[in-house]
Amino acid sequence: MTTASTDPINIGLVGLGTVGAGTVNVLRRNQVEISRRAGREIRIRSAAVRDLKVPRDCVVDDLTLTSNPFDVTDDPEISLVVELVGGCHIAKEVVLRSLQQGKHVVTANKALIALHGNDIFQAAHERGLMVAFEAAVAGGISIIKVIREGLSGNRIDRIVGIINGTSNYILTLMLEEQYSFESALQEAQRKGFAETDPSFDVDGIDAGHKLAILAAIGFGIPLQFDRVHVEGISNVTLDDIQYAAELGYRIKHLGIAQRTPAGAELRTHACLTPVNALLANVSGEMNAILIEGDAVGPTLHYGAGAGAEPTASSVVADIVDVVRALTTDPGNRVPHLAFQPSALTELPLVPILEVDSANYLRLQVIDQPGVLADITRILGEMEISIEAIVQKGASQDGEAVPVIITTHRTLEQQIVDASMRIEALETVVAPITRIRIYPDGA
Repeated sequence: MTTASTDPINIGLVGLGTVGAGTVNVLRRNQVEISRRAGREIRIRSAAVRDLKVPRDCVVDDLTLTSNPFDVTDDPEISLVVELVGGCHIAKEVVLRSLQQGKHVVTANKALIALHGNDIFQAAHERGLMVAFEAAVAGGISIIKVIREGLSGNRIDRIVGIINGTSNYILTLMLEEQYSFESALQEAQRKGFAETDPSFDVDGIDAGHKLAILAAIGFGIPLQFDRVHVEGISNVTLDDIQYAAELGYRIKHLGIAQRTPAGAELRTHACLTPVNALLANVSGEMNAILIEGDAVGPTLHYGAGAGAEPTASSVVADIVDVVRALTTDPGNRVPHLAFQPSALTELPLVPILEVDSANYLRLQVIDQPGVLADITRILGEMEISIEAIVQKGASQDGEAVPVIITTHRTLEQQIVDASMRIEALETVVAPITRIRIYPDGA
């Protein structure tokens, strides 16, 4: 559909929940400013919702509401579809149908992009259309635009960040309020930071989706979530939080994408982070992402990663970007993954067992002579260098006590093998808790 450059642009929303309502409110409240920036008036024509009877957190009196998302995708008066339903099945159908109908797309769906982005971007490229997804990662920071445009003159060597606000909120409560993991999770759910089923957040999947997107944009590689090593925070206890603090660390859940001589490491997991590091001091539900480029050096980007209006801010920014580019030759637009589609490369990805890192180990051992000697012997035989070893307390009757060990950098395979050997000792009475140490000044 050809639109004169001064004509209003009609958009349709699929999904009118928290982010959808926030998007409507931001578009209405800042309509004049947004139109001045976009160069045209942006009008919301219709919205698809699951239940027409549910009250909304925005004014919908002048909108056409429908329960059929394809009423929006197939409307010839709509030039741009905003997908905000979440999940993958219906969302993927909505996005592909919109592209088939010749419409540009804006989405905040990180799972959709991480899992199906390669196919979606290919479909958009073939039709000369745009798919904008700034709100999919750290919604309030505009981190995708920073990497894709602001740092386009750099070779990106490292992206490290707190990219899941729910996990960060839980770990903050454990540190500052001495909550157990279970109590902190319940509080996060009560405040709306965690879902009823929190597994995507606390198991690291959400962070993995976001890291796959950031790595693709930063390194010029295809999206490949299935190659990201994903761990969460459910094994972190209040004892670990306290022991880490005694050692001069705070435990943070980090997404790490970095180049090495062997390729790229893509991993999300809990890390002991030095208390004087920038990321260690990011509290609550906030996000922070450190990007290191060869020219600019390290830069830190901080802000709200979720919430109705912070995410809506990025959605609306994407809408403005698409409207600005409607008359641009498709070949001259900013590529979806920062690099031209034909220039994406298959950078080798380093398997997790070949990653090297320092480690924190918490063991439960029977308090008797020779136990520490057996443990240190195994570590020595596996060529793992010990930085510190501390027994927490003593037992008079042979009960188990915690032993904390920190190691110097070693290959993952070695520490896994050593842990199995140590756990096989009769004096070690519980599985070892292991948390990697991230010492690189993040």
